[in-house]
Amino acid sequence: MDSGLSWIQATRKSGTEVFHCGGVELGFTLLDFWQWADSDLISNACRGRLAEFIVARALGLGTADVRNEWDSVDLQTSGGTKVEVKSAAYVQSWFQKKLSTISFVVPPRRGYDYRTNELEPEPRRHADVYVFAILVCQDQASINPLDISQWEFYVVPTTRLSERERSQHSITFKSLKQLDCRPVAFAELRNAVESVAKNLESRPSG
Repeated sequence: MDSGLSWIQATRKSGTEVFHCGGVELGFTLLDFWQWADSDLISNACRGRLAEFIVARALGLGTADVRNEWDSVDLQTSGGTKVEVKSAAYVQSWFQKKLSTISFVVPPRRGYDYRTNELEPEPRRHADVYVFAILVCQDQASINPLDISQWEFYVVPTTRLSERERSQHSITFKSLKQLDCRPVAFAELRNAVESVAKNLESRPSG
């Protein structure tokens, strides 16, 4: 039965919001929660969101809006280009016997419209462009996800992924580099995404 409860649009917080009990302040803030919950920037879950944020800032986004985890794509540029961000790293926050092998999970998925609560019938890739963000530092003592020089970005049109004859579920770093893409620095990322989007617009349909 439809409860009539629509999706809740999040508002951007400052971190100074206080926890309280019926209006009585409890002495800790939202920033305290953020520091407790998300200080491990190397962990898979947090690193993935951090990569999205870094790419968003490179694209001129993320300055006033709020991340929507229910959207079918991670980011959308002011020009309408839909961007999916995937991250990976050699060094993890857990115990490792060796460095991790870089690979990305990229399967087509059924899109979900959080505004209407409807799921698309067929799986597909919803983004126009994929940005693969790799934290390339391999030294546990010096790894710092806040150091943008430790990241490499690979920009790939979604069509290139869909045209692959090999697995449509995942792609290794070796296979990614075989798609004729080069590492892009943070400062070049916006131009790289815009260039791919422009090429897609000029590509013949059908």
